[in-house]
Amino acid sequence: MGPTQSKSPARIPATVVTGFLGAGKTTLIRHMLENANGRRIALIINEFGDVGVDGDVLRGCGDELCREDDIVELANGCICCTVADDFVPTMTKLLDREDPPDHVVIETSGLALPQPLVRAFNWPEIRSRVTVDGVVTVVDSAAVAEGRFAADEAAVQAQREADEALDHESPLEELFEDQLACADMILLNKSDLVSKDTLSAVEQGLRGEVRDGVRFVPTANGNADISILLGLDSAAEDDMDQRRSHHEIYHDGDDDHDHDDFESFVVTLEPVADRDELLGRMREAIVQHDILRLKGFVAIDGADARLAVQAVGPRINSYFDRPWAAEDNRQTSLVVIGQKGLNEKAVRALLQV
Repeated sequence: MGPTQSKSPARIPATVVTGFLGAGKTTLIRHMLENANGRRIALIINEFGDVGVDGDVLRGCGDELCREDDIVELANGCICCTVADDFVPTMTKLLDREDPPDHVVIETSGLALPQPLVRAFNWPEIRSRVTVDGVVTVVDSAAVAEGRFAADEAAVQAQREADEALDHESPLEELFEDQLACADMILLNKSDLVSKDTLSAVEQGLRGEVRDGVRFVPTANGNADISILLGLDSAAEDDMDQRRSHHEIYHDGDDDHDHDDFESFVVTLEPVADRDELLGRMREAIVQHDILRLKGFVAIDGADARLAVQAVGPRINSYFDRPWAAEDNRQTSLVVIGQKGLNEKAVRALLQV
C-alpha cells in the first residue's frame, strides 16, 4: 500500500450579504441565525455611521444564537476601503480560534461595493482557509417599483459615452448596479408591499443587470429558507471577471469609489414624551431633505423598552426590540445618511421635540 496522502482541510464557507440602504439585510441575517439548524455562524458587520445599530439588533436575538465573540463590528469606515487594515485581520482571527465557525456571514454597509470585499478572499492569509459560498443581494422591491433605486444601465452608459465627466453623477444608481452585478442570488424583499404583477415587473427589470443563472427569490421580512441561502458553493472569488463593477469597466480596473458622495451624522436627543410626534418629524425630515436612510434607537418617557427605528424613503418601521439594560444610556440616537450636501443643521432642527 502506498503512502497515504493527507487531505487538505475544507475551506470555511462565507456568505456576503449586500444590498442598498434599508433593503432588509439585518432582518435577513437575524432570520438566518434563528434558523441556523445547529450551524455555528459568525457575523462580520460593517456599519456606515457612528451608532452600531445593526450589531445591537442582532445581539437582541439571544445569547445562544449570538455569542458576543461571534459578532464582529467594523465601524471604521466602508469595509471595501479597509480590507488590509480591518477585514483580513478580523477574518484571520476568526479562523484561528480553537472553535472556528461553521459559516461566516458578512453584512456589508449599504454603501459598500461588494467586489473589493469578495476579491479580498484571494489574500494569501485567508485564501486556503475560507471561500465565498455566495453573494446575496437584498433588494427593496417596493422602492424599486417606485423608481427610487431603479437603475437604467443603457442611459448611464449613453451619458458616459457623451461626457466622461458624468462618471459620478448618479452614484446611487451605479452602486445599486454593482451590487446586482456581483450577486449569486437576488432576494426581492418586501414583496408583500407590492402586487404580484408589480413584483414580476421588478424582477424582469433587474434581470438585465445580472449574470446568467442568478436566481431571484421573493421574500417578505427577510424570511428565506436558510437551505436556499447557504450552500451555493459559488467560489465567487475565483470568477471576479464576471462580476466587474462600473468603476472597473469604465476606469481600467480601478474600483475605488468616493464616499464623499454620501454624508452621515448622528442625532442624539433626550427621551421623548410623544412617540408619534417624533416619528412624524422624522418623516417630514426624510421627505424635505431626501434622506436615504434613518435608523437608530429612541428613548420614550415612561417606557421600559427601547424603540428601534428603521426608515428608508418615506416608510418608517418602529418596534420595541428589548428592555433597557441597566448599563444602557437611555437616550435617543439616530443615524442619518444622505447624499452630499445634506443640510445637517436643518435636519437636526426638525428632529428636535
